[in-house]
Amino acid sequence: MTDFDKASEGAKLNFSRDMSYGDYLHLDAILSAQKPLSDAHDEMLFIVQHQTSELWMRLAIHELQAARRVMQAGDQASAFKMLARVARIFEQLNSAWDVLRTMTPSEYTAFRPSLGNSSGFQSHQYRLVEYLLGNRNKALMQVHEHRPDALKALQDELGQPSLYQVAIGLLCKELGHANLAGDPSTDPWVTKAALQDLWQQVYENPGKHWALYELAEKLVDLEDYFRRWRFNHVTTVERIIGFKRGTGGTNGVSYLRKMLEVELFPELWNVRGAL
Repeated sequence: MTDFDKASEGAKLNFSRDMSYGDYLHLDAILSAQKPLSDAHDEMLFIVQHQTSELWMRLAIHELQAARRVMQAGDQASAFKMLARVARIFEQLNSAWDVLRTMTPSEYTAFRPSLGNSSGFQSHQYRLVEYLLGNRNKALMQVHEHRPDALKALQDELGQPSLYQVAIGLLCKELGHANLAGDPSTDPWVTKAALQDLWQQVYENPGKHWALYELAEKLVDLEDYFRRWRFNHVTTVERIIGFKRGTGGTNGVSYLRKMLEVELFPELWNVRGAL
């Protein structure tokens, strides 16, 4: 008996009538979805990079929506695990930039015309992640008007409180303060000094407000990884195309650098300087 036979002894080998690994994961559909439009060798890398990123964002959305539901039901402990997972998802997305950075400007130029006006700027899942977290720039919804399903998902999200607004509701309730979460359909969050004061009470007495203290740190951890992902996005784009305009018409690196200034949970960062 060979080493292989010994190692595989007892393993099921015939799947003509049973579900296999490939069947369960629908690998035929996934692995046939890479369709380069040029003969350039590196276009496959570009496609796989962005497809896998969308899959990870699919999971991030799943976790964020679930975290919001359990928080609204008063179960913060379950949300902690989900938020920690989202942070690690963005750590995984961060590592993917290292692979894309192996592509040189010359290699990208060889297939860039094939992209037409398509751009990551048009990712409705990325926009949904931002809406879930609280950065709700409604003007960008028009980018998705050609996709009724994507537009509806974003519109539905605007009808609900963001994850941060749910956290604020929990904070205000515990500290006996009027809810400062605001209208869920409003434009990007405006920093509130009164809200920072409430978070400061939590940080000054974590033992008394442990669940809120841990929730705050999970949110900061998530945004930390999210910021790193944004920063690596900027450096990767600059390394490959410099300061050219993006394929979707944005200012490329200049636009991405501006996005680095956006804070998802500003009061949680500002409170650190007040302690």
